[in-house]
Amino acid sequence: MAYMARKKTTVYLDESLLRKAKVTAARSGKHHYEVIEAALRRYLELEVVERVWARNAGQPLSPDEALALAYEELDAVRAERAASS
Repeated sequence: MAYMARKKTTVYLDESLLRKAKVTAARSGKHHYEVIEAALRRYLELEVVERVWARNAGQPLSPDEALALAYEELDAVRAERAASS
């Protein structure tokens, strides 16, 4: 993922959730804000957008191909969620 500027903010989290994020971060060698950011990206489905951009990096797609790929990814995410429900 490309570097993106970060902005400091204050959010209120359940103490046990924050503790779990910190433990997960420590075990993975990351900062807790990185764990929280990754979880938020997954929740907001930004991973789908990043996967589409990564696939397109080598050879540009036409607008129609890009749209078809975006719908494929969206369908795949929806299928994953339905399977886990």
